[in-house]
Amino acid sequence: MQVFHLKKELRSSLSILIAKNYTIGMVPTMGALHQGHLTLAKQAIVENHYVVVSIFVNPTQFDNSDDLKKYPKTLDKDIDLLKTVSDKIIVFAPSANEIYSGEIKSKSYKFNGLEKVMEGKFRTGHFNGVATIVELLLKAVMPDKAYFGEKDFQQLQIIKKLVEIRAIPIKIIGCPIVREPHGLAMSSRNERLSKEVRKKADFIYKTLQSAKNKFGTKSADFTINWVQNQFKKYSNFKLEYFLITDIDTLTPVLRKQKGKKYRAFVAVYVEGVRLIDNIALN
Repeated sequence: MQVFHLKKELRSSLSILIAKNYTIGMVPTMGALHQGHLTLAKQAIVENHYVVVSIFVNPTQFDNSDDLKKYPKTLDKDIDLLKTVSDKIIVFAPSANEIYSGEIKSKSYKFNGLEKVMEGKFRTGHFNGVATIVELLLKAVMPDKAYFGEKDFQQLQIIKKLVEIRAIPIKIIGCPIVREPHGLAMSSRNERLSKEVRKKADFIYKTLQSAKNKFGTKSADFTINWVQNQFKKYSNFKLEYFLITDIDTLTPVLRKQKGKKYRAFVAVYVEGVRLIDNIALN
């Protein structure tokens, strides 16, 4: 497996493949890989000749410096996991100075309001950091397609908007959420939970499933209030937000309309670990 740390060397290698008309897929990650990441890589391999998996913990998208310090860095383990997927995977693991090519800071973006709700509201500057690094990575690799998980659905919508407003000729592919056996959405953060609480965290997904059922016959307000009351019963789970939004604009729904698609989003603190999840409602 080829592992590159420099953009110039990566581009040189990719140019040889592109000259042979091979298609290139990309899976941007922050490392600490789990089955969710591997599922993205597997789909990318099916749809492309080669796949670049980037591994880079991006400092500009963390609004909490302690969270950045605690984020696991497991490059050697990540490479070993990717070897089990395919020999057509190329790893790109740049340093911050290499990928930013100068001052390590975010650009400022506007995404028609997509960035102002949920994660954007509760994590100051988060999506400026995400968009900055994704734009840098996409332009460094210039794949045909790039793959992102729907667990970060708001991020997925913003990245789709990013390539549109920046006119980057790359197709963005959203992939279904991969869950642990008890229903918790897979995340590198899950490793910081105790085994006992990790199993009990299926409460989050079960609540989303129940909310979906209620939303079929009840109003958005009723569903939101019901979810908030469920979390009040479990002191270990501190609800930061639960929202039901239009799937395209991510604006909170006031009243259901025929022909519109909706999605429910939740952010929860458990043992000091922040978890997010979402579910399609129709």
